[in-house]
Amino acid sequence: MAPGSLERVLKNLPADPWAGRLLTSSGRNEDAAVLLIPQGKALVQTLDFFTPVVNDPYKFGQIAAANSLSDVYAMGGEPWCAMNIVCFPSNCLDSSVLSAILAGGADKVAEAGAAMAGGHSVEDAEIKFGLSVTGFVDPTSFASNASLRPGDLLVVTKELGTGILATAIKGECPGHEDMEDIIYRSASRLNAVPGSVIQKLGLKAATDITGFGLGGHLLEMLEASDLAASIHAGQIALLPQVLELAAQGFLPGGSHANRRYRQSHFRAVPGVKPFLPDIIFDAQTSGGMILAVPPDKIHTALTLLTDGGELASIIGEVAPPHLDQPRLTILP
Repeated sequence: MAPGSLERVLKNLPADPWAGRLLTSSGRNEDAAVLLIPQGKALVQTLDFFTPVVNDPYKFGQIAAANSLSDVYAMGGEPWCAMNIVCFPSNCLDSSVLSAILAGGADKVAEAGAAMAGGHSVEDAEIKFGLSVTGFVDPTSFASNASLRPGDLLVVTKELGTGILATAIKGECPGHEDMEDIIYRSASRLNAVPGSVIQKLGLKAATDITGFGLGGHLLEMLEASDLAASIHAGQIALLPQVLELAAQGFLPGGSHANRRYRQSHFRAVPGVKPFLPDIIFDAQTSGGMILAVPPDKIHTALTLLTDGGELASIIGEVAPPHLDQPRLTILP
């Protein structure tokens, strides 16, 4: 970007309520940020960014930030600080667009209780935005992909279908303005409540549902844990209009690729409604979490989720692997 233009954009951003963690100032062009860290904690680091899934720049900033923060929550961690990653065509778009994206991201980072520690921008023909996030977790108690146990119940915390809705919006399907609002309400919602459930109950296995879809990310967990699972397609909550749009062919390329790549790793038994397997592998943006909950903790987990305003759908159960069957079975 042109000298001085980014500085003007940054001056208009809201004040950071968590800036006290910074020993350096984000307004003095330091080479790096120096932050205070809590004692007795382990570091969680993640990075993600992508192109817009909605047309409103502020909403896009919120969604991209929530998506980036989600990986910390999925480990049972707490976000501590974040840095912006920005690609922007400043030669053809007004700087107000960038201001709105950054403001959306900053507001979401502040909502998560993390400090905004700076970032980096490059000139690019296509908008891209996201965050590098640092968080902290109890080193003796965190969730991972590889810690499923037979008998664990699988709980999902958001409805599926953001990839399908985003594809319909790009195609300017009738009602696409309402679809954008549906995506925003779901994808901008932090996964803080599920993350706190991991902490409070000491859950050992969890993941967030993003680009590989529910099916892809669940299979990652099953492979890492060398286990299998059955899920009930009819118990998986969907965002409005998703099933109808899938039937009309509004499936993103990433969702097709997810299902093709995993074709030999799952089977859908007779009776599963058409297009539900496609939705199970729909590439999500800032989706919910898959929590693996032992049966003796399931009532408490569901109560904590619903009291926190989150979806709490038991969709299946973990089981020992079967040598002659795929790891994932999709039931009606």
